Amino acid sequence: MKHFYLVAFFFICSLSFGQDSKGSGAIDGFKLYPNPTINGKVYINTSLNAAKKILIFDVLGGQVLETTILGKELNVSELDAGVYVLRVFEKDKVATRKLIIK
Repeated sequence: MKHFYLVAFFFICSLSFGQDSKGSGAIDGFKLYPNPTINGKVYINTSLNAAKKILIFDVLGGQVLETTILGKELNVSELDAGVYVLRVFEKDKVATRKLIIK
């Protein structure tokens, strides 16, 4: 069973690293910080600074958070420490990154 979790983890990480951040659907000026986070808050900056739909997935691909933010601050204090996949939708563009919570 441990092998399954390890394979699933590497698969999801490869998807997030395999994203072309300069592609036509990438969010302009996308910045995610601090990563890793220790205080339960993550800041997401973009050029447009429009409303953003946020999806967060665990390493097994299960969705653990879905929210919409209007500013830059995302509260992740309810999530356990670990590695997650963060997907941000802004207008018609999308960005996917790895998020580490300590």
